[in-house]
Amino acid sequence: MLLVVDNGSVYTNSIIDCLKEIKVEYKHLSFDKIVESDITNSLSIILSGRRKNDSMMNAINSKLIRQALGTKKPLLGICYGAEILAITLGGTIKKMTQSRYGIHKINVTEKNPLCSGIMNAFESHSYKVATLDPHFNKIASSDQCKFEIFQYGNQNIFGTQFHPEMSNDGKNLLKNFTSIK
Repeated sequence: MLLVVDNGSVYTNSIIDCLKEIKVEYKHLSFDKIVESDITNSLSIILSGRRKNDSMMNAINSKLIRQALGTKKPLLGICYGAEILAITLGGTIKKMTQSRYGIHKINVTEKNPLCSGIMNAFESHSYKVATLDPHFNKIASSDQCKFEIFQYGNQNIFGTQFHPEMSNDGKNLLKNFTSIK
């Protein structure tokens, strides 16, 4: 079962709708309602975006990232989920000079199990991943974000700066993520 961690994003219901559409078994829980058995019983994890900063949310998401890394569970961090993934594993984020919103082109430059080519991706953020630990591989970039998609080494741990649940190309990425074992 896939665990969807709801960090309060306005787009989380779109993740759920996409999972229903592709017939993926999932459990949807708010970050503050997760217990150890939810993590143990999940086969993979999606960390949603967020609306506001919360220290408890950050701590819980960082713990989930470390557990996924230690147990080799596939994990996809979306927007904030990607940012907390980067921060937890040695990267940094920074405030953008201008917020980014709407459909933008991203260029996938590295072979990966999620996507390829040029993608139309939905952006809705005012922060971006600025640096990544050397263990990360940059998979895709755009004119405004160097790290649109990244992967931790050869593990199935990914971050997307954009919201894949909000575009057709992104929904294909989500479908591919849910196929990873």
